[in-house]
Amino acid sequence: MTEASKTPGTRPAGRVLGVLLVAVLVGFTAQQLLTPILAPLSRELRLSEVQLGIVITVAAVVFTLGSIVWGRIVDVWGSRRVLLTGLGIALVGMVGFGLACRIALDAGWGTPATLTALLATRSVLFGTGIGAVPVAALAYVSAATTGEQERTKAISLVGAAQAVSLIVGPGVGGALAVADLLAPVYLAPVLLVVVMVLVLVMVPGLDRSAPARDIPGRVGPLDGRVRPFLLVGFLLFLSLGVMQVVLGFLVQDRLDLDAGATAASVGTAMVVCGLVLVVMQAAVVPKLGWAPARLIRVGAPVAVVGYVLLALADQLWLITAGLCVVALGLGMAMPGYSAGATLRVDRTEQGAVAGLLNATSGATFIVGPLLGTALYDLGPAVPVWVSAACCVVGTVVALAGRALTTPDRAAPAAGGGIT
Repeated sequence: MTEASKTPGTRPAGRVLGVLLVAVLVGFTAQQLLTPILAPLSRELRLSEVQLGIVITVAAVVFTLGSIVWGRIVDVWGSRRVLLTGLGIALVGMVGFGLACRIALDAGWGTPATLTALLATRSVLFGTGIGAVPVAALAYVSAATTGEQERTKAISLVGAAQAVSLIVGPGVGGALAVADLLAPVYLAPVLLVVVMVLVLVMVPGLDRSAPARDIPGRVGPLDGRVRPFLLVGFLLFLSLGVMQVVLGFLVQDRLDLDAGATAASVGTAMVVCGLVLVVMQAAVVPKLGWAPARLIRVGAPVAVVGYVLLALADQLWLITAGLCVVALGLGMAMPGYSAGATLRVDRTEQGAVAGLLNATSGATFIVGPLLGTALYDLGPAVPVWVSAACCVVGTVVALAGRALTTPDRAAPAAGGGIT
């Protein structure tokens, strides 16, 4: 029998869930280690801002499409196999990225060769592999829990692990880059190897005497059961994607700072914001015990208030306060979005839904940066007002009739979980 089916009640097995949370944290920390060095590294490699943007955009596209594929596969392979396969692909991509950067710097590769190597390694291989990590975690949690409260608690912890990586990764990467610009690139594969070993040792494999799995169900983005949640999630994540890309410009222009002071100010504000997001998802949401629909209906309007504060702010403390209110609202709404969608489908469809959830957030970070930078040309506050509008529309959708109601599901049966 699978790990999920051996767990009594509705709680996912503590050890397995703990390892999955570590995998999410470490996997995304490996990704975020590169955040502080991408801009200066691209200049050392003689890549333009547009070419760096291509690398990042292609990675987001691959992550989005790959998430849908992993969602189909996880219901057949199981979370353990998908997680190990994804981490392995990400490891190959990150090692290749490090080698490409080192050789390009030492051998003086031309721009076409460097760009091609970075697209193949960082964008395609790493983007494909890292997309499997949250899909595996969400699929396991969804198969191993039942009921709104337990599902929401567990999914909140997955979100908190990702939020922690947004703080730890850039902080460690920036510190290492002081000694060597490529030091974060060298550390990232080591972290991936460590977490792969942890999964191999700590997560049990499939008991081959277990009965065959049910045929996995297929769920598309237009499926009426999950469509309202995906729409709300897209709007909430789009608000974040639009705002994040212009935050540095907004801070620099509003406060009239130089590049160094801007980086320090944005970094400080984002760390504080990240801490609020972690506390909300790791502690507050599980403690509240609210239904997914209520989390969205309360969280989305709170985020609107935060964006309004940010749009009007003309001092760093006000900008930081606005970001914290946004984190407060989204920290409530996002776990509700993820948990609610998984509660709408049966156990044979959990992997497909996990892939759609991951793809939805990934898609907004393809559209968001392009939209945000275009809107910024119309005025510094315009992207922030658009972010607020996204959350307003999300609130309206969430309040519309019974669109976000979630039925209680029976306890998970054999076939879901880690294999």
